[in-house]
Amino acid sequence: MEYTLFILLLPFLSFLFLGICGKWLSHKVAGWVGTLSLGAVAVLSYITAFTYFTADRVDGVFPTITAFNTTWLPLGDLHFDMGILLDPISVMMLIVISTVSLMVHIYSFGYMHGERGFQRYYAFLSLFTMSMLGLVVATNIFQMYLFWELVGVSSYLLIGFYYTTPAAIAASKKAFIVTRFADMFFLIGILIYGYYCKSFGFEFNEAGFAEGAFMLPTALVLMFIGGAGKSAMFPLHIWLPDAMEGPTPVSALIHAATMVVAGVYQIARLFPLWIQYAPDSLSIVVWVGAFTAFYAAAVACAQSDIKRVLAFSTISQIAFMMVALGVCLPGHESVIDAHGSLGYMASMFHLFTHAMFKACLFLGAGCIIHAVHSNEMSAMGGLRKYMPITHVTFLISCLAIAGIPFFSGFSSKDEIITACFEYSPVVGWWMTAVAAMTAFYMFRLYYGIFWGTENKELHAHHTPHEAPLSMTLPLIVLCIITVGVGIYTTLGGFLGWGGSFGSFVTANGEDYTIHFNTQIAITSTVIALISIALATYIYKGEKQPVADRLYNAFPRLHRWAYKRFYMDEVYQFITHRIIFAHISKPIAWFDRHVVDGFFDFLAWGTNALGFQIRGLQSGSVQRYAYVFFIGVLLLILTILIF
Repeated sequence: MEYTLFILLLPFLSFLFLGICGKWLSHKVAGWVGTLSLGAVAVLSYITAFTYFTADRVDGVFPTITAFNTTWLPLGDLHFDMGILLDPISVMMLIVISTVSLMVHIYSFGYMHGERGFQRYYAFLSLFTMSMLGLVVATNIFQMYLFWELVGVSSYLLIGFYYTTPAAIAASKKAFIVTRFADMFFLIGILIYGYYCKSFGFEFNEAGFAEGAFMLPTALVLMFIGGAGKSAMFPLHIWLPDAMEGPTPVSALIHAATMVVAGVYQIARLFPLWIQYAPDSLSIVVWVGAFTAFYAAAVACAQSDIKRVLAFSTISQIAFMMVALGVCLPGHESVIDAHGSLGYMASMFHLFTHAMFKACLFLGAGCIIHAVHSNEMSAMGGLRKYMPITHVTFLISCLAIAGIPFFSGFSSKDEIITACFEYSPVVGWWMTAVAAMTAFYMFRLYYGIFWGTENKELHAHHTPHEAPLSMTLPLIVLCIITVGVGIYTTLGGFLGWGGSFGSFVTANGEDYTIHFNTQIAITSTVIALISIALATYIYKGEKQPVADRLYNAFPRLHRWAYKRFYMDEVYQFITHRIIFAHISKPIAWFDRHVVDGFFDFLAWGTNALGFQIRGLQSGSVQRYAYVFFIGVLLLILTILIF
């Protein structure tokens, strides 16, 4: 399967071509170059998936194939390799990334039409796609880190695409700084891993582990911090909502389907290590994910910017995936059993389903913003009459994320909640409550956009209209996947048959087929329907007296949630009032007065000494002879005396 190398080469060549020659290309040509290259990548990815999943298994297990590998930097016993590793989760990620990226490329033809820097935009999209593809097919952890950083650079460039807008500049710097801070821990973890394992590969050196097994939990937790930063887990989540300052297709690509799941993918890739050497540390993943899911859902309930609602929804859903991985152990046991397999499968399955319906939601939000020229729900209302395709696709995606049967989100989220209950009833009910909040805030968003009070004054100046085909076609494709996967897995789960979407190869190499826990499935569905009914009661009408009464009853709570519980202000206080004022300033004073002063003293001393001894270089032959004669006499006297 050496042809898989072209999956990385094509977007890289597209990036180079558009980056170097883009200024001489028209918008149309640049768009076609980027889109056709991604189309070829998508075709190759689907061929790879079909070939891989239809191939014969080895002892009933899908094989791990190294399609390409070469040593990049040899460093004694350690070496940095570059290659392509194919196994069930990397092949699945090829499908996710190529599908969503292709939809975004097609969608951008309409959304970014006429934008200055159109060629640069498509070049950055190609770079980002190549970086994410290289991350998921990495043969070793160092290659993963290399492409991990390229993903960070790409996100910085895309978030700051509107570089003349101060908010976009600030958001891109914020994303870059926060994720680089987290990546520092990832790098330290990799160095500890390499030191004790004598390798950066995913094939583990047991002898090295025996020597330093006590350090591996530390290394894995440090790597998890890096993943938490990339996946916007609390308290490293602050960059993601502001990243919505980039173009909306960028939000769909980076912050809904690919980049933010890199942390989840990292945990899944290293999962055999977690299970064998750090099972107790998985509780950190569980509780960080559980708290993040609740926090983000609470904030999403109060946001008025539709992209920020979706951003906090993304944080909450990524936290669901983290929790599913963390609960893979039922308490204290150190081996994967059926419950562990369920959690691992559920996390990866939810990664797939969430990518599709969340990308659809973001692209739908882009159509809405394109129609009303505003992100605020106050500028919307009643848009179902003007945008029927966007309305239907958005509704389907809301039903999917709410966990309604026959939509893909139901299948994956139900499996996560089942795994949580197997781990702990407390975690199970906690995540059930978060799922209920998800259904509530998504239908609050839906009614605020498509129902509610129509802004007739705004619409009089600019009548909303449906987006062009280049923008609605990706919505339809993503919705078909969402509904198709949902029907297939829902029926398959209840009727007892699985299939390509109804089963998943877990971390221990066994095939796990979806089998719903009927009680949990019914409970979660009823709770989701109650949440939707509550949102309908409060927000569907043109006037919203219940919402007004709730706001008047709890204004402070609403304000705190709207301000994200003042986490940005906390960071500002810590950085400016504590770090800058009481740590950075003393260090700067020490640098200026002590370090600089010491070197200034050396320069002054050297200059003064040179001034004093300049007579020795006067050029007078008589003076040189005199000094030479005195020196000889002193030397003779020294010899005679001693």
